[in-house]
Amino acid sequence: MPDENSSQERAARFLIVHTALADLSLEDARVVVGYMRPRRIRMGEVFIEEGEISDTDYMMLIIDGDVSVENHGTSHGDSMVMSIIGPGSLIGEMGVLDAAPRSASCTAVTEVRAAVLSREALLRLIDGNPRVAARLILAISKCLADRLRLANRKIKTMAGLSRSLQQELEAAHQPSRLTIKLNPPKPRA
Repeated sequence: MPDENSSQERAARFLIVHTALADLSLEDARVVVGYMRPRRIRMGEVFIEEGEISDTDYMMLIIDGDVSVENHGTSHGDSMVMSIIGPGSLIGEMGVLDAAPRSASCTAVTEVRAAVLSREALLRLIDGNPRVAARLILAISKCLADRLRLANRKIKTMAGLSRSLQQELEAAHQPSRLTIKLNPPKPRA
């Protein structure tokens, strides 16, 4: 990064904003940033691919630029943009913890500058500064719990919509109960 000290300070401040890991103190964030490495990503580059199984053991803090987070559709090769994120956002928190396949794809919408924390660096942080590492892991866990709660709310909303659509479909396919009398009764005199 061009001016290492100011870039590290900016990354530390982004790390503690509400969109990243707000539970860290600025002092803790400065320690964490010391374990991160810079990365530049070209506009249009798909730098994380959903389902990717190698090189998944890191997370990124976006410092400059915008990133499209997408999930591949289940049919016709469609993908759906889940969100556009920018400075102060984290990507890949699950990967730094479990190194499992990626759950979404990320594409740089603009040129992106990021700070990367690898699992290896996290393990060095645990050895070198266990208190800060514990607070970082708790902050990551809280971030993931918040995302899980949001996903659960979305699932409930989608289930309600699905139920309503199913009721509408069932009602539309019910035989009509309207009866038409072909021979109306004659009036009595």
